[in-house]
Amino acid sequence: MDLAAVDLTTETVRTERLVLRPYRSADVEAVHRASQDPETQRWISTIPVPYTLEDARHYVEEVAIRERTDGTGLAVVVEADGELAGTAGVYLRPGRLGPEIGYTVAPWARGNGYAAETAHALAEWALALGAPRVHLFVDVDNVASRVVARRAGFREEGVVRACLDQRDGGWSDAVLFGRLPGD
Repeated sequence: MDLAAVDLTTETVRTERLVLRPYRSADVEAVHRASQDPETQRWISTIPVPYTLEDARHYVEEVAIRERTDGTGLAVVVEADGELAGTAGVYLRPGRLGPEIGYTVAPWARGNGYAAETAHALAEWALALGAPRVHLFVDVDNVASRVVARRAGFREEGVVRACLDQRDGGWSDAVLFGRLPGD
């Protein structure tokens, strides 16, 4: 993947309805509110519970910026009609599977197809920059996210056993989805 001409610190991806943009300090409260959602906390074990305003501030003003600055990720706010509708990212860790896509949708924005639109746009972005493939992992029990992956053009490649760490210290199986150029 060739990022030589891309300034990750400012990179924005647009779709017909969404702006996938860098985080701003003004996003802290909306990120905090969205992260209170039990469904989001259920599937994203890296979100602290309880999720405090300081957790949101730390992520928005430090972690997301650091990922973009050090080239390990393109963390974005999913904005619809000027409001935070979710969060997402392309994680650029080295490895055979290539860039990994992740997404969440705020409870107040669900049911609009934003997750699939976001995952599709981020995959297209990475593939256009020369990634040979992109992928995402979905907990085998997360039916809604499996539907999102398919709608975003990803193909189910198989189940990876015990690969997702859980909040209780255990592990769960995940469905591996992938997209190649031309999919």
